[in-house]
Amino acid sequence: MTARRSRHRSAAYAALALGLAGSLALTGCNSHSSKKSKKSSSSSSKSKKRKIIGGGAAAAGAGAVSRRVPDCYPSTYKVTFSQQTGPKSHVAVKFKNSTSRDCKLYNAPLLRFNNAKKPLPLLQGTPGHLDGTRITVPAHGYAYAVIPTNTAATKGTEQKSVAIDFMGISASSATHGPVTVDFAEKRLHISVGKSKVTNWSSSIHGAQLAGGVGK
Repeated sequence: MTARRSRHRSAAYAALALGLAGSLALTGCNSHSSKKSKKSSSSSSKSKKRKIIGGGAAAAGAGAVSRRVPDCYPSTYKVTFSQQTGPKSHVAVKFKNSTSRDCKLYNAPLLRFNNAKKPLPLLQGTPGHLDGTRITVPAHGYAYAVIPTNTAATKGTEQKSVAIDFMGISASSATHGPVTVDFAEKRLHISVGKSKVTNWSSSIHGAQLAGGVGK
């Protein structure tokens, strides 16, 4: 082989080597760029998922707040009284939820007849030791409590008025009221003596049974 041919072959090998090196470098570059792109896409997808999950949790929280049931409030037209006579004589206390939303009642109504300093005692538990009754009164629904008056002592004398408070969740929590019902103004004849009042019930029958005057 001549020196001239040898030089040509060496130059050709050098050019081929340079071409291969450039191709490998380009391939590495493209591979690195592709990895970066995939990583960026994955990160963006995770971020979107986090946003969606976070939004769902917030929406669930908002729903829970909107479903919270408020306390019931007394008024002179929401709370009514009626006297039942006979061997199972009693005074029925009826509360009407006149709103379009459910509301909650706790334990029993607090009733002060004729401006009494203390409310009528509770038949089930005492103000300091409540049994934790809690009922939900549906929109435009009713709740009932009963005052047994089936003995001379419990029937007592005719009352002129009653101040009504609604109890809170515990004995020490704030009550809602008072409102006063004037029996003479409403032409009601309500007689109550040394008696007690039952807890709220969803039915008049349940309240009567609790008061021992049910059928």
